[in-house]
Amino acid sequence: MDPYAGDDGLSRVATVFRLNSVERHLLVIAAAPDLDPVVAAAFGALQGRAGAQPATIALALELAGIPLLSGPGRALLGRSGTLLHWGLVQTHGGPMQLNRNLSVPEDVLGTLLNHPVADALSAELSLPIPDFENWPTTPAAEAVAAGLRAGEPTIWVEESPGSSGGSTAMAGFAQAQIRCVAFDLTRRRRDQALTEVVTSLVRRAGLLSAGLILVGGESLLGDPAAPAAVRALMSAPLPVVLVGRCRWNPVWQAGRLPQIVRAQALTPTQRTELWRRHLSVDDVSSAALAGYRLTPEQIDTAGRHVAQTADLFAVRPDVHMLTESVRVLGGDHRVRRTGWTRTSFDDLQVPQDTRLALERLAGWVAVRDEVIGRGQVHGVGGKGGGIVALFTGSPGTGKTLAANVIADTAGLDLMQVDLSGVIDKYIGETEKNLERIFAEAETMNVVLFFDEADALFGSRSAVRESRDRYANQEVSYLLQRMESFDGVTVLATNLRGNLDAAFSRRMHFIVHFPDPDEPTRKRLWEKLIGMAGVTDDGDPIQVGRLASLVDLAGGDMKNIILSACYDAAIERAAIGNRHVVAATVREYAKLGRRLPAGL
Repeated sequence: MDPYAGDDGLSRVATVFRLNSVERHLLVIAAAPDLDPVVAAAFGALQGRAGAQPATIALALELAGIPLLSGPGRALLGRSGTLLHWGLVQTHGGPMQLNRNLSVPEDVLGTLLNHPVADALSAELSLPIPDFENWPTTPAAEAVAAGLRAGEPTIWVEESPGSSGGSTAMAGFAQAQIRCVAFDLTRRRRDQALTEVVTSLVRRAGLLSAGLILVGGESLLGDPAAPAAVRALMSAPLPVVLVGRCRWNPVWQAGRLPQIVRAQALTPTQRTELWRRHLSVDDVSSAALAGYRLTPEQIDTAGRHVAQTADLFAVRPDVHMLTESVRVLGGDHRVRRTGWTRTSFDDLQVPQDTRLALERLAGWVAVRDEVIGRGQVHGVGGKGGGIVALFTGSPGTGKTLAANVIADTAGLDLMQVDLSGVIDKYIGETEKNLERIFAEAETMNVVLFFDEADALFGSRSAVRESRDRYANQEVSYLLQRMESFDGVTVLATNLRGNLDAAFSRRMHFIVHFPDPDEPTRKRLWEKLIGMAGVTDDGDPIQVGRLASLVDLAGGDMKNIILSACYDAAIERAAIGNRHVVAATVREYAKLGRRLPAGL
């Protein structure tokens, strides 16, 4: 008869970690002093030591009936043995192996007592497991579930942009009806050894009789301990699913390959179904909900936030609440946000052809996922499902404002790239900087905006010296990376001729921003003056005259009105024509241009 048959905690540990009867006996001996003080005192007496004492390796072997000269027996409490390998038993002190003390970690003791206790490490790295009832199923989750049912010990889930490998793995466990726990390796501190962290997390999952999900597998790249850590995971006594934003590294193979699953982004319909758990049809339209490329976890978090915000202010949820919640959720210190004010097409004063092209671009961004869902034409040949637009025109014609309008219309932030931090004189560094930018943009709901793009995207030159050859390689890399990018990219350049045909071919939109003509300038003056506040009725601003004589771009006109506002504020007066004319004279002087006659 098995003496431990009635001990549920011990039986669970023994079953999960595949302990034989001797190993089970050794585990009980190591834990006994912490379970019963009488046993601790007896162990002290057996060792001829005063007071309560833990068991030593020698005492444990003797109590288990294992000869001290037995090599296989002593290996049970060696580093390669199951008990020490997974941290079920630990050894302390002693110059010789036999007189080292044995102890059992608190979380293991808790499990033996049917009262699980979380250790500090697992609590720090732990991820919540959502309720997957009525969550949309995906082929990737079904593939994970099939692998788990087939007894596949290790599965690698590769995250594609806009997808969540973590939720894919969790849904797979749910479909296979296997309990799981999840941890984030990217939260690991630098002072924590990777192999020790992995071992602790396997032990935690085993103590809970659960499968193990580890997200952040890309953090293994470049870590010297990664091969050993992966070998430990592939030998774990429970199913392990690793999730990473990269491909499986052959260096990690450990003699065999895991099952490979590629996670996919949710379709617009699936995303809408998840949103509807928090928002009704009357609150926000399905078109608005489907436009955000979020993971299931992000939708759940943002949906709860919208509902809580609406309850707090006793109002119904709306599109604006949804937009702000998504922005906060996807916010990042690397995203430039000039303020919380939104821009719209009403803020743009551009020719009709330019406006129509921008509205068409905004429409593409809104229905991009729907088009991708219809077929693979968007990503044929390894290309991504992104949209690339090129804005051309002189400085101040509205290119940056238009980029903000596209982002705000889609409910996204604008990630403006600082080219001075991208271009590097050292060979190969520019490509690394670009890759980092694209990789960051793929993880966020942003419009990627390259201003003054001709500084980086100029025509590829003939190779006259070694630097020209490497510069051309940088441009070629950029072309390839743009095609594989899965987001929205906007390039702005002052000089259309600086972009070669290879770039033009890769643009879905090329929108030209011409210098404003007189009717456009008149609308711009009216818009800017309307934003300036109260005007001086005794000195009315002559909008028609300004539009006729002042041939400047919108950005210059904005500078004029801003300067006039400051002059009026200093005088403690309303803004008048005198302020605008004086500011115009200064702006012309600043630009080095001749003042128009008759001003």
